[in-house]
Amino acid sequence: RLFRQEGTCYQQVKQVLHAAVPDRLQGREREMGILRQFLREHVLGRRPGSLYVSGAPGTGKTACLSRVLLDCKDELVRSKTVVLNCMALGSPHGIFPALAQHLGLPVATGRERIRSLEKHLTAQGPMVLLVLDELDQLESKGQDVLYTLFEWPQLPSSRLVLVGLANALDLTDRSLARLGAHPAGSPQLLHFPPYTKEQLTRILQERLGQVAGDPVLDSAALQFCARKVSAVSGDARKALDVCRRAVEVVELEVRGQTLLKPLPGGES
Repeated sequence: RLFRQEGTCYQQVKQVLHAAVPDRLQGREREMGILRQFLREHVLGRRPGSLYVSGAPGTGKTACLSRVLLDCKDELVRSKTVVLNCMALGSPHGIFPALAQHLGLPVATGRERIRSLEKHLTAQGPMVLLVLDELDQLESKGQDVLYTLFEWPQLPSSRLVLVGLANALDLTDRSLARLGAHPAGSPQLLHFPPYTKEQLTRILQERLGQVAGDPVLDSAALQFCARKVSAVSGDARKALDVCRRAVEVVELEVRGQTLLKPLPGGES
């Protein structure tokens, strides 16, 4: 009973330190503004196009796009949004049946499947927003899968808006150089730099500020964690993990001490 009283705050702290998408993302106001502007110009403005979002793991790419999609949910209600994680596909070519299934197209194979998708995406209808996370999983010999996807928004009468997210900064230069020869050019680029020490500190402070009472982790500890993580990777998820692990260590120590405390009233 005593541990439950003292341990509740640790459970709450661990909960807020999980890498879920928060209501507000610290240090990513510029990037979220660009994402929001791109969606409004292309999806709401019915202008097909593509955006390539790059950045190391834990720099907020997926979290920011998820937040923007949630915020713009009402604005995007007239369009069709498909979000796919390419890591879950068995092979690069698996993207085509997965997309066909989300668009409600009949089962087809090989070139016929791609022709069916192209026909659908250039016919009359609402704009289609396709978000591909872990896009670098679609790299293949000759890059035919990536070229096919990024050429779709350039087709006459296309209604596709493509947003790809990946870790590699140079994927478009390395794998999609041929797109630059097209009048519409290569996809628009948006890079997420690693988080700085100050940004990581603010992220941790905001998360921990959601728990009432005295702070479990003091300011010096947060700054130490932020400084170490920013020097290595700038990965916000790593900073959250480090703090959560620290709380777990303290929680185990407190549990051990509480079990040895005498109960009130002299009970044995």
